[in-house]
Amino acid sequence: MARPLRLGFLASHNGSNMQALIDACKTGRLEARPSVVISNNSESGALARARQEGIPACHLSGHTHPGPGVLDQAICATLTHHQVEVVCLAGYMKRLGPQTLATFRGRVLNIHPALLPKFGGEGYYGQAVHQAVLEAGEKESGPTVHLVDEQYDHGPVLAQARVLVLEGDTPATLAARVLAQEHRLYAETLQRIAMGEIVLEGLKR
Repeated sequence: MARPLRLGFLASHNGSNMQALIDACKTGRLEARPSVVISNNSESGALARARQEGIPACHLSGHTHPGPGVLDQAICATLTHHQVEVVCLAGYMKRLGPQTLATFRGRVLNIHPALLPKFGGEGYYGQAVHQAVLEAGEKESGPTVHLVDEQYDHGPVLAQARVLVLEGDTPATLAARVLAQEHRLYAETLQRIAMGEIVLEGLKR
């Protein structure tokens, strides 16, 4: 059996997707080890979850490191120090800097609550995504796991799950069903990476 995949998380708020991945690691469904959690929000639920789980937790933001270049360097150094192999964005509301993207090129994943390339890009986050799906009269939605590049929600798609839009859906009811699939899909996709079924450029196993 290959050694566990070392994961680093970046999250801005509650971190429910991150928690789902941590739980999958603990049950053995995901052969990986959460190695560090970074948040730009010192009061985020993600940092609280990390501390409760005994995972190194770091607040890195414009407050701790004024200037985007300095912050980018700090994030990259923290991930490297903890020997992170794959970076998982879990509701991280900031764009990654060029040093971090270059160092972890092809090894940064994000999960988005819509079927990309639809309803992606700047401004499409949270309830706004589900509201846009409903207003467009879509028959289905669902999460997308993709690689991260310099643009929001733009990198190559690794996996998607489809969720039917039901009559009478609100952004909240649709969001709840999509989130349940996010938790499943993110873990399954990372496990496929850990097993070598999905090969990431730059990941040496």
